[in-house]
Amino acid sequence: MYSGELEVQAKRKAIAVLQDEINRILNASRELATLPELMMKKDKTGIKNTLEQISTIEEEVENLRRKITREVADVGGLIMNRENLLNTAYTMDEIAGYITGISFKLSNVKPTTLKSSKLDKDLTKLIELVVDEVYKLNEIIRSLNTNTANAIELAQETQTIEREIDIKYRQATIKLLTEVTNTKELMLMKDVIEGIEEMADKCQRVSDSFILLALSL
Repeated sequence: MYSGELEVQAKRKAIAVLQDEINRILNASRELATLPELMMKKDKTGIKNTLEQISTIEEEVENLRRKITREVADVGGLIMNRENLLNTAYTMDEIAGYITGISFKLSNVKPTTLKSSKLDKDLTKLIELVVDEVYKLNEIIRSLNTNTANAIELAQETQTIEREIDIKYRQATIKLLTEVTNTKELMLMKDVIEGIEEMADKCQRVSDSFILLALSL
């Protein structure tokens, strides 16, 4: 078998692992999206279960990242852009970490703070947008092996979502600084909002990496 065919096979195998990784991240982000409503309902059991689910998924993503590291190491110099594959896997691992961090900090915000500041709806919208962005990543990677042109088009859509998140992030930050006076609550909420925005940036980095993979297939 030609080395070129072996390289394509190795890339496809690595992309399959990345797809598993992004599926789990999508599930974790959807769990995160349920958190503001659970907090407003003061559903302690639901909040606890959600945090446990997110933590479990983060571990699964980390294990998949280790798996792809091993597989890329095994094929050695076969894959020309192996650094991009590894960087993508590690960035996706970071996204899972952001979800865990955001959910933990958000769960420690008092429901009365969310209600009085009316930031629950802003947070829900921000999280829903970042879920949309992760969903687009899922669609991109599914298209990599079949329709690279579609993958590139979907990547442009992630940029549009990321820009919308930037706008919502600035609006939520201004509202936070205006409505929340308690220092502890302010800091927690600020970390949550900034975490969502930074997670969106990481998603955009993954989207860019997927395009590089699409162009190399």
